[in-house]
Amino acid sequence: MQFFLEALFGGLMAGMLYALIALGFVLIFKASGVFNFAQGAMVLFAALAMARFSEWIPQWTGLQSLLMVNLLAILGAFALMVVMAWVVERYVLGKLVNQEPIALLMATLGIAYFIDGFGQTVFGSDIYKIDVGMPKDPIFLLESVFPGGVLISQEDLIAAGIAAALVAGLAAFFQYTGTGRALRAVADDHQAAQSIGIPLQRIWVIVWSVAGFVALVAGIVWGSKLGVQFSLSLVALKALPVVILGGLTSVPGAIVGGLIIGVGEKLSEIYLGPMLGGGIEIWFAYVLALLFLLVRPQGLFGEKIIDRV
Repeated sequence: MQFFLEALFGGLMAGMLYALIALGFVLIFKASGVFNFAQGAMVLFAALAMARFSEWIPQWTGLQSLLMVNLLAILGAFALMVVMAWVVERYVLGKLVNQEPIALLMATLGIAYFIDGFGQTVFGSDIYKIDVGMPKDPIFLLESVFPGGVLISQEDLIAAGIAAALVAGLAAFFQYTGTGRALRAVADDHQAAQSIGIPLQRIWVIVWSVAGFVALVAGIVWGSKLGVQFSLSLVALKALPVVILGGLTSVPGAIVGGLIIGVGEKLSEIYLGPMLGGGIEIWFAYVLALLFLLVRPQGLFGEKIIDRV
């Protein structure tokens, strides 16, 4: 039971981190109705900006306080993500209003490759570190119940808490604010939203800025754990099964999908891996997503779309 709980907690915390990346996909899809393949590149770009600014700011200003340096680096990286949101809307999405979804999909692919190359050209392609003061040492819980307690990573625990807080904030934003309702209206029907005075261009800049902030938080968390490197954008691929499982239009679905994927891949690797030769953690999420596409393509919490002719 002790070993099972360690695996369970590890899977839950990994699932929250997957959900954090999946949020970016959900946000863009809710506002534009297109799957944003550039989200992984946005995570890498934001993490690169954060890592490099945290190196450059002490050289430029002479600041030695880790807190102040990190705050300035976060603000600088977020400012870049907002500028990127404006450029994407002004020169890409703004030109494709009311076009076929496949056109928007291909546009996000082009944006992804551009961001990947541009980020490494500006910030470099080495492996960089992000130090935001997150504790690396593990802790032991439930020592009174199990001999020696249950081993939990403090870094994963804090990261999961950050992800949970961000998810809760975004869910409230979509549900209770006027801008959030406008975002949902744009997602339902671009033309109808424009006809009642919702500024489509401003809404798209807002949602890409919010998705950029989510990418920045995800980049900081994953960069702190793994280091900032090109493969960081590939971590976003794990978010694809998450949004398929939870539903492309559901913020709570991103949470539930992430938790299911995180726990499922950990437990399957531990208990089924020895019997099947290992490697289950690599493909488990994608096989589960495939099964859901066959049985319930809209996901657990996604909206079932019915076209009447």
